[in-house]
Amino acid sequence: MITPVLSLTTLSRLLLGTLLALLLALAPQAQAATPPVEARGEAEVLWYFWRDHCPFCQEAAAWLDRLETERPDLEVRRIEVVQDPDGRARFLAMMAELGRTPNAVPTFILGDQVWVGFSPAIVEGLEARLSSEPAAADASRWRLDLGPLGRIDLAGESMLFATLLIAFVDGFNPCSIWVLSVLLAMILGSGSRARTAAVGGTFLLVTASLYGLFIAGLFAALSVARHLAGIQLVVALFALVFGAVNVKDYFAFRQGFSFSIPERFKPHIYRGSREVRRERPLPVTLLVTVVLAGGVALVELPCTAGFPVVWTSLLAEAGVEGIAFAGLLAVYLLVYLAIEIAILAVAIATLSIGRMQETHGRTLKLIGGMVMLALGGVMLVAPELMESLTGSLAVIGLALAGALGIMAVSRLGGA
Repeated sequence: MITPVLSLTTLSRLLLGTLLALLLALAPQAQAATPPVEARGEAEVLWYFWRDHCPFCQEAAAWLDRLETERPDLEVRRIEVVQDPDGRARFLAMMAELGRTPNAVPTFILGDQVWVGFSPAIVEGLEARLSSEPAAADASRWRLDLGPLGRIDLAGESMLFATLLIAFVDGFNPCSIWVLSVLLAMILGSGSRARTAAVGGTFLLVTASLYGLFIAGLFAALSVARHLAGIQLVVALFALVFGAVNVKDYFAFRQGFSFSIPERFKPHIYRGSREVRRERPLPVTLLVTVVLAGGVALVELPCTAGFPVVWTSLLAEAGVEGIAFAGLLAVYLLVYLAIEIAILAVAIATLSIGRMQETHGRTLKLIGGMVMLALGGVMLVAPELMESLTGSLAVIGLALAGALGIMAVSRLGGA
């Protein structure tokens, strides 16, 4: 019988297997779009949209200075999109004309092509496009074929894959999984799949909604604070501390400071879960579930806050806003909930639930801690890595490999 609580080995294989599947899925389906070669009879116009206090925009501006010196035939039009209303209007109009969503800066437009962000791959693609070398330009504009769901332009969705990866790791949250397993263990005693689905679904909906509001609030605060000197350093240091504490918990669980549900709140969670189990009309039970979920969402925030802080900081620095942020937040919450939805589905199907053991909690803490350490380090040294698919996979993959290495060494040491 499949149990919702995963063993250490299964968990490790699932994490790395999912990343490997993503890489394999990209390899055969990715295809480059060959850009049309325009006539060379007149100067080309490269539109560059930027905003103040954007570190990537500063790097892009320095590169454009060199490019204009080397290419006197190239006309570069630099448009600021925050302080200049006319510039912002032009940005929105040009992106709309090309059928693209304006979600971040720096953004480059050359002919009918768009590049979002600034990285070596984008530089290579732009220079190749300016030289009319289609083969080399392929590296800057990749599309992933999703069959009936359409295609994703990876160059234009610079933060999408960082969102998917961070939310996926965030979903393996020991606090959230433990609370859900306690609640399901109580309600499964009714023997009713419909009741289990209603209570579990309500619990996840409420906690996810409150988590989404918390993330939206973080993003609003960081979007304003990004103009302050040193805010990125503060967030990076927070990530490093958060990650170090979680890694410490792998070796010294429940010893010293920890980002976990305080022990004093656990009796209240048990008591609330038993209230859900009582024989009542379903509407009353769901109301009790809403109250319990609201309290749990607040209590477990210290355990879950790390990844949203880093993720919203990355989005704020990339200039993501409005509808683009709302879409990415929806993606984040869906991926974050995927693990708990799977646990709920298995519980409904089998009318059983496994217990969250200390080994599982320590393992999840280690994995989350290693990823947080990697993200904190990247924010200090090279935050632009998270704006590309390859960089995002490399950062998360190396962190997971490090976690598996620590587990292997620890197991050998204890053997």
